[in-house]
Amino acid sequence: MIERYSRPRMKRVWADENKFHKWLQVEIAVCEAWADLGVIPRNAIPKIKLARVNLKRMEEILKETHHDVTAFLGSVSEGLGEESRFIHLGLTSSDVIDTALSLQLIEASELLSQDIKELISVLAQTAMKHKYTVMIGRSHGIHAEPISFGLKLAIWTEEMRRNLQRLADAEKIIAVGKISGAVGTYATLSPEVEEKACARLGLAPAPVSNQVLQRDRHAQFVTTLAIIAGSLEKFATEIRGLQKTETREVEEPFAAGQTGSSAMPHKRNPELCERISGLARLVRGYALTSMENIALWHERDISHSSTERIILPDACLVLDYSLSIFTSVMKGLQVYPRKMKRNLDITKGLIFSQRVMLALINKGLSRQQAYEMVQRNAMKAWKGNKNFLTLLKADAEVTATLPEAELEPLFDEKYHLRYVDDIFKRLGLTEVQWQGKSMAGPSDLAPRSI
Repeated sequence: MIERYSRPRMKRVWADENKFHKWLQVEIAVCEAWADLGVIPRNAIPKIKLARVNLKRMEEILKETHHDVTAFLGSVSEGLGEESRFIHLGLTSSDVIDTALSLQLIEASELLSQDIKELISVLAQTAMKHKYTVMIGRSHGIHAEPISFGLKLAIWTEEMRRNLQRLADAEKIIAVGKISGAVGTYATLSPEVEEKACARLGLAPAPVSNQVLQRDRHAQFVTTLAIIAGSLEKFATEIRGLQKTETREVEEPFAAGQTGSSAMPHKRNPELCERISGLARLVRGYALTSMENIALWHERDISHSSTERIILPDACLVLDYSLSIFTSVMKGLQVYPRKMKRNLDITKGLIFSQRVMLALINKGLSRQQAYEMVQRNAMKAWKGNKNFLTLLKADAEVTATLPEAELEPLFDEKYHLRYVDDIFKRLGLTEVQWQGKSMAGPSDLAPRSI
């Protein structure tokens, strides 16, 4: 499962080589802290810094000890010699494991941040390109009123900005070390050792701990990944809906030679977006497990350990993969403005019903009177597939209040886009920021690849 969705850079973060290297980093940082305090001879540190983990030897020791930290220490000690007596001085296993895990999570978080920034850039550029590409807005899946495709993407852009901030907050929560010994009392070391070692590792010391870092920190991290995956699922679901044959306003990329069905050669399925939707469910499951890991017995147990070996790497790997896939979807998305315009006109003007109702109210009618007048004509249009404006013009009660000359301007889709510029400016999406060479205006209705 992990192999299938791995990208090399994220895979390296969770490889055993990197994990055990970080364990060794923690051990060396603690030795340096002891040396600062005069407990370990300063001249032992250069030799300690040359320590290495022999993975093959570690595996052999593990078969005997059935304890990964003691196997790790045995492997390091055999290659280090006399100075090995200073390794793991005063520590418990979780001092090393949890502090090193924080370093891995920070590495993973930084890669995910890069992914998100790239997606934000692509979304922002595409939003600017389609700022005036008019389409129908839908509520409950039913035509509502006109919007622009760029406005839809501006919403996604801002959501991913929030996700970037969420990830930064989660990284801050997890960027702590714990070097407080068994049950967290510092009985075999001191808070000063912890402070000095964590400083060397670029971590803050946890203000208080027991034998482990508290798992609410890890739960916040994984639930943040689940929220980000949920946003990707939201975007992917929208593309899937807009790609339906009856709608076909956008399509995810479809490469030359690609097949959509073994039986039906004509098929162009939104399989990438469907994949993103499925993987989001997986990350949500990991989030639930991370929350169940918060409750441990007394000062610690290891009920969390087995699950974390799966959920933490997998959640990072799957989200990294999903971000990559969705960014590629957006880079190659096919947008069909002409089909958007045709779909906009399907209801023969019904989408302007609110404007007509408000115009009648502005003429002095009560809201209920105006609503009933507009709705009865709207229902005739629905049932008879007739032009809404034509029906309104034929309704003497309507034209007695709103003459034809005042009715017709109410059916202008551009009216609904008049504040799009203001919205984009509020989001900081301006032409100056956009690196593209041309903008898509309201009359640009040709299909295009973005």
